[in-house]
Amino acid sequence: MGKTFENEYAPTTVSHPGMTLKETLDALGMSQRELAKRMGRPLKTINEIVNGKTWITPETALQLETVLGVPANFWLKRQNQYDESLARKKQSQELVHHIAWAKSFPLKEMNTQFGLPLHKDKVEQARQLLMYFGVASPTQWQDYWNIAAVNYRKSIVFAAHTEALSAWLRQGEIQAQRIRCEDFDAKKLKTALGEIRFLSTQSPEVFQPRLRELCASCGVAHVLVPELPKTRVCGATRWLTTKKAVLQQSLRYKWSDQFWFTFFHEAAHLILHNEDLILEIADGARDKKEEEANRFAMDTLIPPDDFNNFVASGDFTERGVKIFARRAGILPAIVVGRLQYERDLQFNQLNGLRQRFQWAHG
Repeated sequence: MGKTFENEYAPTTVSHPGMTLKETLDALGMSQRELAKRMGRPLKTINEIVNGKTWITPETALQLETVLGVPANFWLKRQNQYDESLARKKQSQELVHHIAWAKSFPLKEMNTQFGLPLHKDKVEQARQLLMYFGVASPTQWQDYWNIAAVNYRKSIVFAAHTEALSAWLRQGEIQAQRIRCEDFDAKKLKTALGEIRFLSTQSPEVFQPRLRELCASCGVAHVLVPELPKTRVCGATRWLTTKKAVLQQSLRYKWSDQFWFTFFHEAAHLILHNEDLILEIADGARDKKEEEANRFAMDTLIPPDDFNNFVASGDFTERGVKIFARRAGILPAIVVGRLQYERDLQFNQLNGLRQRFQWAHG
């Protein structure tokens, strides 16, 4: 569940440490001239510190500690606080020019689904968005995220929302960074698909932790991230490091057979293709690599000879599908989905064997 922070206390200005030094001297009844003599420093230097025209260095802080009895770390902390306040003020002035950029994101949905804080202060909202993406400015977001978005495989008839896609991908990255993985091993992943295939017969509560565990053992962080409006995204694969991949799914259609097909399709990209980012958009254009991933997923889920023999039998009844699925060790929904895809069944037939997944709440 998202959170909204409307009345946070954040001081806009911090007094320079010279004011604190002046207050200390007044309390001790000591003049700037006397302090300069005790420290062995020019009066001009002390005056510039008091008036905020020069900084308190570590050397000066140690001298103030010796002469005034106020710890050096106090003076250095005050100096750091003042320097930070100046930097934040400068950043806020720069972010004013990027309020429109922040508005282009689905902020409410990112709050609800990903926990992005919402702020009435538009400058603070822009800053929170930068923190979410892990970049210093919108320019870096453009360089790091938007360029990747240009290379997404998009639908021929649908222009995906770049900002929403980047937010969805970033959430997958955040979750994947929390998953400890072995080094990526394509052969090991291909072997693991045998056990993963049988997981399709289990409930999400059973298969999900085991699926994540098996993927991690092969160097793949498997994450489930709800899609955002106007993304039409089904799944994505990419590399966090040279030894750690991410396989991200959205549960866009929520049908169990489509979940498993998408997983095996994305796994195929990791095994067969070594690209930085492959994103699956609903109704997207298909190229050679997409067709290769499709064929890999279909043949891994249902071996070609087994499927051809079943089709030849012509027993597409509910009972016939269940018997074949049990013998094959897969979910009946996968068989139904394949038959519908091959047009051996109409898309409204045997949907009672297909389950719908729902996002868990709480």
